[in-house]
Amino acid sequence: DLCRELMGKISFGDMAFLCLAGRMPEARETRMFEAMLVALVEHGIVPSSLAARLTFAGAPESIQSAVAAGLLGVGSRIAGTTDAAARMLEAAWGDRIRRGGVPADDEVCERADLIVRQHAERSAHVPGIGHPIHKPVDPRAVRLFEIAAETGFHGAHVRLMNAVSVEAQARMGKLLPVNVTGAIAAVCCEMGLSGMVPRGMGIMSRAVGLVGHLLEEERHPLAMQLWRQAEEESTRHVRGQLREAA
Repeated sequence: DLCRELMGKISFGDMAFLCLAGRMPEARETRMFEAMLVALVEHGIVPSSLAARLTFAGAPESIQSAVAAGLLGVGSRIAGTTDAAARMLEAAWGDRIRRGGVPADDEVCERADLIVRQHAERSAHVPGIGHPIHKPVDPRAVRLFEIAAETGFHGAHVRLMNAVSVEAQARMGKLLPVNVTGAIAAVCCEMGLSGMVPRGMGIMSRAVGLVGHLLEEERHPLAMQLWRQAEEESTRHVRGQLREAA
């Protein structure tokens, strides 16, 4: 009963969990789930928030269109790699974990080596690792894994995600820490929330963050300034190319 059993009695996070899992969460699930939602709300000035701000600048009467424009940018590079990472982890273990198996450390390392080699052979990016800013670690991933350990969701999927990071760094010779989407993917697998759920969580969180960006845009406009700067820079660049060609 929405009015008598839910409104005023459960959090927004618990309501989201109910929609995704079909049941109310346990206390430890609430803590873990809401921590993941919070981790993805805000990303600063990135393509998705820029798209939302620029759309709002052109159509301030339609906040839903601006939020939608921003959500279209939640993909394989920004906040949307959670589902790919989750599929990678699930495929690595198959039904081993569901049958109650607890992999030894050497088996975790073997699976991590296989994952990295397979991606290298395809010249494909390994989802869930690496970040252009957060190095040598992504503090959001570190914190989520801390909470996972405290709530009992630090199992074989989390161990494998960390092992993939270590193996990839050794093979490629550069820093590739587990990022926030990789951490969320691993924890979602531990919680039995897989399939579209990780990406869906990112969409829910970013929607909240984008509304915040649009409120800020209304009070302190930024989009028009960025548009003019982009136009000036692109014009300057084209003129420079034309001079070089002449």
